Amino acid sequence: MTTFETVIGVEVHVELHTATKLFCGCATSFGAPPNSHACPVCLGHPGVLPVLNRQAVAYAIKAAQALHCTILPETHFDRKNYFYPDSPKAYQISQADQPIGRNGWLDVPHGNELKRIRIDRVHLEEDAGKLTHHAHGSAVDFNRAGTPLIEIVTHPDLRSPEETKLFLEHLRDVIVYCGVSDGKMEEGSLRCDANISLRLAGATALGTKTELKNMNSFRGVQSGLLYEQQRQQAVLCAGEKVIQETRRWDEAKGITIAMRSKEHAHDYRYFLDPDLVQIPLDDSWIIAIQATIPEMRPAKQQRYTTVFGLPAYDAQVLTATLPLATLFEETVAHTSDPKTTANWIMGDVLAYVHANGQTITDIRLTAQQLGQLIGCVTSGKISHTAGKTVLKFMMETGKDATELIEIHGLAQVQDEEAIRTWVKNVMASHPQSIEDVRQGKTKAISFLVGQVMKQSKGKASPAVAQALLQEQLEQLEQ
Repeated sequence: MTTFETVIGVEVHVELHTATKLFCGCATSFGAPPNSHACPVCLGHPGVLPVLNRQAVAYAIKAAQALHCTILPETHFDRKNYFYPDSPKAYQISQADQPIGRNGWLDVPHGNELKRIRIDRVHLEEDAGKLTHHAHGSAVDFNRAGTPLIEIVTHPDLRSPEETKLFLEHLRDVIVYCGVSDGKMEEGSLRCDANISLRLAGATALGTKTELKNMNSFRGVQSGLLYEQQRQQAVLCAGEKVIQETRRWDEAKGITIAMRSKEHAHDYRYFLDPDLVQIPLDDSWIIAIQATIPEMRPAKQQRYTTVFGLPAYDAQVLTATLPLATLFEETVAHTSDPKTTANWIMGDVLAYVHANGQTITDIRLTAQQLGQLIGCVTSGKISHTAGKTVLKFMMETGKDATELIEIHGLAQVQDEEAIRTWVKNVMASHPQSIEDVRQGKTKAISFLVGQVMKQSKGKASPAVAQALLQEQLEQLEQ
């Protein structure tokens, strides 16, 4: 049986998280009415001139640095010429021979080791509009036209659809952690085209590739590549040749469909954009941007397990986003108890966030406030149950734990006389449990403590309640 090796390279388009477009002042916010964020510049009207968005260049440099690219000393923009209804100028402002960064890499898990995927280039360009196809025609929305993108192009180092999906997940972590994009595939902030080819196992020459488009999720990328891998293998095993072309992934049908023959770079007739000048990338600016790159997720996960002593699962959850990791680290500074802090955040905090369709930045809770609450619970000022109630109020109102404890009367009662009264009432009401204790059934003690907490409406100190309960039981034995 003929054995083939799969070779995959990806081109990832990432929308940069700027307030305005790459060459004009139109907003980039998602979800606006069609064509409401468009002006003569992004619509390509005659006589208009582009003005470069400096923040977009800074974000492109930051992303390239985070991917270990070499930043070129200067860059410029080219015109990529093609006609399509979503491109109002009939060309795209992009970068051909002088991208922002070259020769980077990203390590991804490969079994028990890390595999290095080489990054060929990171360049800056403008997005096109969005076409929506209907039964009786197509509509175009130019809101996205001119939105700043970085295109991240890998070498053909990926060897399976599963590995490609994993690479993209790690790449999204990098760009989101850097703050250059929100990485939301469902909103088009991260889009992927993949080139896939097959060659005989052991061969060095690349096979004929096809490019896959319209893969709108990580699962879609994996599924589309898996189908194309199987399709190409069937073609080659039948003694036929794979045609170099662009194919579209049809999610509903689970197949790829031929769109057009694959273009080459010379088909686009690149030339230097005459309306934009050469851009020097000053060393001091590059160094300043480098200093803003945070610790990446894999390094955080390792530090959380080694320095904080957390389980690997906790480290994975807490580093899912940079704001979540920041809340954990800043709260630990107030509690000095990593595991307890992790439990509160992974449990009640994230449960509240997910139940309300929010993100960690939406809730009105600071690390200092959360640390204060955890301190109130661990010191016995309030019960754990009351702590959950207080936390919910804190996230809704932004008020401190001590203030809310006072407002809602949730402080634990430490007064022994008051608790002794509750203990005696419970013992009088549950003679069978008293008998169970005498017979050595220790679970009955926990039941009685629970009844004391119930009678006190959660206010009695569990520790004091158990001590007094034990005292009363010992007196009965005398």
